[in-house]
Amino acid sequence: MQQETPARVTTPPAVPRPRDGGGSGGRTRDPYFDNAKYLTIVLVACGHAWEPLTYGSRAATAVYLLVYAFHMPAFALISGYFSRSFDMAPKRVKRLVTGVVVPYVVFEVAYTLFYRWAQDDPGYPISLLDPWYVMWFLAALFIWRLTTPLWLALRHPVPVALAVAALASVSPDTGGDLGLQRVLAFLPFFVLGLTLRPDHFARLRTRRARLTALPVGVFALGTAYAVAPWLDAEWFYHRTSVAKLDGVPPWAGLLTTPALFALALVLTACFLAWVPGRRTWFTTLGAGTLYGYLLHGFIIKSSRFWDWYDHPWLHTPLGELAVTAAAVVMITVLCAPPVRRALRVLLEPRMDWAFRRTGS
Repeated sequence: MQQETPARVTTPPAVPRPRDGGGSGGRTRDPYFDNAKYLTIVLVACGHAWEPLTYGSRAATAVYLLVYAFHMPAFALISGYFSRSFDMAPKRVKRLVTGVVVPYVVFEVAYTLFYRWAQDDPGYPISLLDPWYVMWFLAALFIWRLTTPLWLALRHPVPVALAVAALASVSPDTGGDLGLQRVLAFLPFFVLGLTLRPDHFARLRTRRARLTALPVGVFALGTAYAVAPWLDAEWFYHRTSVAKLDGVPPWAGLLTTPALFALALVLTACFLAWVPGRRTWFTTLGAGTLYGYLLHGFIIKSSRFWDWYDHPWLHTPLGELAVTAAAVVMITVLCAPPVRRALRVLLEPRMDWAFRRTGS
């Protein structure tokens, strides 16, 4: 998972080039991006933890809708930014396999075995073509990275990617294998990330940008509260095409896709404008977001399988705050260096034995 972070005040600081998401490595990590990566994964964990609370609380539903309107688009955009130098060179292909493909296979199998045990369903099939729960993002990242040279070769890659997403949204057959509906729905954000440069983020790292983001964020939250009773969060999941949503005309995706794209970009900009650019206590956790992302799903699914939310107190304002705090603590622990050291062999294996020695 790759995400970024905005920073300071007054004058736009120079944004150091981040480490190459394609696997070059060697450059100094910029705390701006590590902070953003951590805070974005916190939003992911909180969003998953809040979902059971939305069935009886308008306030919880409003915050949930607001977060879901931009947190995965932000994830995809930052992933694209860190993938700009992916060029199919052997070294970067190796990084793609060891950092995306291997974790995908390992955790797809692990989640399936977990489901078999938790649900007492030993026949539940293992399918690498049907990502389970959070695994869709790794499948998407693999496809996006492989197509990076194509998008970088186009004159206008973002409009093309947006057109592809819009067409996919009106096709009832899109989806299924590798979570293709989500892959295409979030593709424009990844492609936009490919086109961004450090100076684009520097424009957000100003006092003016942060002050502008405040009323926009407040307005967005108020709007989310107003529409919470009737707006279906399925619009932000992108698990199925718009053509399959009840009561929605098949052509609606041609309009809603660019509208949701614009909404997500505005909210992402507001979010990035308020992420600190200096080193903080959570900066080092930004390097472990993939660990937190893949591991927290076991805890979230356990809460559903064993009805942790059946306690009425959790559905009170104090209970909702407690759930939020628990989600933050959970994801923080899972991103911590000890967890990364313990599981690096699974999520970042070296696998030198599988690749030819090369300097490129």
